[in-house]
Amino acid sequence: MAKLAFIGLGVMGYPMAGHLARAGHQVCVYNRTAAKAVQWAAEYAGSHAATPREAAAGAEFVMVCVGNDDDLRGVVLGADGAFAGMQPGAVLVDHTTASAQVARELAEQATALQLDFLDAPVSGGQAGAQNGALTIMVGGAATAYAKAEPVIQAYARMARLMGEVGSGQLTKMVNQICIAGLVQGLSEALHFAQCAGLDAQGAMEVISKGAAQSWQLENRHKTMLAGEFEHGFAVDWMRKDLSILLAEARSNGAQLPVTALVDQFYADVQGMGGGRWDTSSLLARLQGR
Repeated sequence: MAKLAFIGLGVMGYPMAGHLARAGHQVCVYNRTAAKAVQWAAEYAGSHAATPREAAAGAEFVMVCVGNDDDLRGVVLGADGAFAGMQPGAVLVDHTTASAQVARELAEQATALQLDFLDAPVSGGQAGAQNGALTIMVGGAATAYAKAEPVIQAYARMARLMGEVGSGQLTKMVNQICIAGLVQGLSEALHFAQCAGLDAQGAMEVISKGAAQSWQLENRHKTMLAGEFEHGFAVDWMRKDLSILLAEARSNGAQLPVTALVDQFYADVQGMGGGRWDTSSLLARLQGR
């Protein structure tokens, strides 16, 4: 079993770190709100540290799962950052959904310190993290991935090396593009069914057995019809992800008209006070709630 550090104990990181502890690894955690790190250490018989550097000291693998590019730089770089505590040959696995640019930036600094860096954003939401069933998209050197892959399997349903550093983040952008269009389509379908006087629940049961089937339909249509949005992946975080990928699209020339439009629809949801609602709340916008 390995000596690990896990930095960032949000709704995703807390259970992910727990799966590592349950797998028998020695895990030291760090969280900006120290009380949550203390709670995690008590629950999983692990340890906690006052800084990312202390958590990473002597660790073979350092997992990071924080909010955005700036948060990532804040816990990895500097005198108290994870890099400062890591020994040559250690691997930093970044599960943050961030930009490909920051992944390349940190990988370059890791190389200078004789460390390995993998950008490895995840998909599957809070439920996937809790159930150890996340999809993990990885960018980096094959040798580093070969070392880390047995460890990340503790919370993965699917993990794949997609290419060089940055490829994991780019693949996560592909994922978010798909989700944005699918959720808007599902919202419009439910809204249309209701306006047409159909049994919307029955309509979903029928079309879920055909070509319209999707994870979003299967897992979200009931809560959408019930007007329940206080769960799942928050609109604020989705807009952060869409901002990153739309900037990447402007750089690489990709045309994303539907995604850009749905991003503005999510801005409308934020204006309705739904920044912390689940992304399926696009239906609420159509219903004028």
